[in-house]
Amino acid sequence: MKITFLGTGTSQGIPVIGSSHPVCLSTNFKDKRLRVSVLIEWDNFAYVIDCGPDFRQQMLKAACAKLDGILFTHEHADHTAGLDDIRPYFFRQGDIPIYAHKRVIGELKKRFDYIFEIENKYPGAPSVSINEIQNKPFKLANLNVVPIDGLHYNLQVFGFRFSKFAYLTDMKTIEDAEIEKLKDLDVLVINALRETPHISHFNLEEALCFINKVNPKKAYLTHISHLLGFHDEVQQKLPENVFLAYDNLQITI
Repeated sequence: MKITFLGTGTSQGIPVIGSSHPVCLSTNFKDKRLRVSVLIEWDNFAYVIDCGPDFRQQMLKAACAKLDGILFTHEHADHTAGLDDIRPYFFRQGDIPIYAHKRVIGELKKRFDYIFEIENKYPGAPSVSINEIQNKPFKLANLNVVPIDGLHYNLQVFGFRFSKFAYLTDMKTIEDAEIEKLKDLDVLVINALRETPHISHFNLEEALCFINKVNPKKAYLTHISHLLGFHDEVQQKLPENVFLAYDNLQITI
């Protein structure tokens, strides 16, 4: 299984528009972060978790010619705003499967009504095949996927476990029963927004405590704000099995 970090930034990305913060002015490519998303490939399959406003740019960079589906963690714009850019995949492949909570599907239908239109559909609009998911395992191609239920402040969000890999973002609260689903991981990806506390995201200390509780072989931090600091400086402070993810990083499990 190959994992490509398509984006590792928070909702504004890094650099933030108009910001003079030192991290936003950094020339280190690891400090430049698109909105958070990940590409998961195994055998001949390719799935993306979330498609934010940088989706087109990310797919071009990853040279991803085929897309078997999109999983959505939740409905916020930095995770969904790129849905229209599935059009090239739709024109080649037909309806693109999407997997999301019923509530998220409802929000996508409001924002992208023309994609979900059945009668009098605009000829250039893409189409999707809808798969509503609940907090129970489901199958993607030849692999079972386990949802991990959590809260983003008071909004329900899903993380996902693929075999020995798990991807969680925008998490603030996770019940013990859900944490049990994360035992015996090779790689855990978890959000770590900044050092100071935040109402709806793990800060760095909370993310590290969560990693200690789950105890994966390796962990990668994502959904990172410029306020966390320079990539290279933050990495030096992390435990030896914890890594700051960066855009276009690839790992194999």
